[in-house]
Amino acid sequence: MTLPPHPGLAEGPVYLDYNATTPVDPRVAEAMAPHLTHFFGNPSSSHPYGSEPRRALAAARAQVAALVGGRPEELVFTGSGSEADLLALRGAVLASGRPHPHVITQATEHPAILESCRALQRLHGARITILPVDHVGLVQPADLAEALTDDTVLVSVMAANNETGALQPVAELAALAHARGALFHCDAAQAVGKVPLDVQALGVDLLTVVGHKTYAPKGAAALYVRDGVRLEPAAYGGGQEHGLRAGTENVALAVALGAAAELADGELAAGAPARIEALRDDLHRRLAVALPGRVHLNGPERERLPNTLNISIDGTLGHELLAAVPEIAASTGSACHSGAHAPSPVLTAMGNGPERALGALRLSLGRWTTQAEIETAAALLVAAATR
Repeated sequence: MTLPPHPGLAEGPVYLDYNATTPVDPRVAEAMAPHLTHFFGNPSSSHPYGSEPRRALAAARAQVAALVGGRPEELVFTGSGSEADLLALRGAVLASGRPHPHVITQATEHPAILESCRALQRLHGARITILPVDHVGLVQPADLAEALTDDTVLVSVMAANNETGALQPVAELAALAHARGALFHCDAAQAVGKVPLDVQALGVDLLTVVGHKTYAPKGAAALYVRDGVRLEPAAYGGGQEHGLRAGTENVALAVALGAAAELADGELAAGAPARIEALRDDLHRRLAVALPGRVHLNGPERERLPNTLNISIDGTLGHELLAAVPEIAASTGSACHSGAHAPSPVLTAMGNGPERALGALRLSLGRWTTQAEIETAAALLVAAATR
């Protein structure tokens, strides 16, 4: 299906930063709008003003759960992916009752995971193991098997990396964790809606879903919690969200996340990832042909998201290259502090030296990416790299 142009992208730069955030789909905005105006009631109220918000909240919960293969009662709405990650990690560690809880994660996780682990170590005495990754950014199951102990309460490994798109072997890792009695959490912020995910097939106990990566507004997210998994609540009070996150629910954002999930489910069934993958590979090919021997893929060639292309171009610095082409909106993995650029921790963990890491570009495609935009972006990047 051909979509009309997105109003937020009209006459702007070519947008190749969908992994940073996605534009809100107008159909999502339309679905949530009545809950910002007409349906203002508290979903916990027993009078008529609470009826429609309560119904809409339940429907949204079912839509999001269906996208990841869970049941509605296993879905907890949160305000961000970082909050969902914290609920999973802190909740599991505190609920474990272990005097010396052990948590395992890996080196290329999002800071929401790594910093939560450091906080658990600092505040609750948790022991943290950070697994290495190989040269394409994948965790080796043997490394996890060796790291697991009788005190391990949780393993947290992302579904897909935000910089390289690397898809981790989640099902195999989850099975190893369960064999030692540990829970398994998966931050699927980047993968949900881009590739099919099923919590039953993956065998995960906890899974993070993020709205602004799936064409819903920022502030809409969720945590899948397998039935029977005990977590310490993130907020205490009125018992909303199965007692795990007290506070009157934001029905409008929940409805938005539900609508986005239903659209994503339809796109996956219709084969949309194949269209995106073809555009991504065409962009890669155009750059490689025009800059022979200079373009290097960062991450797996096959086991990655269909929309993500992370490359380093010899003789360039990623931030300088993007600054030279303001007609393209994309990202590097480097961090800028007081004008100095530091190499991407993700690419560094993969064994890349500073030159290759600082030369990296992350080009991520999405729902509104067109063939014409790919051709334009390739021509602009090639021109800038050959000046």
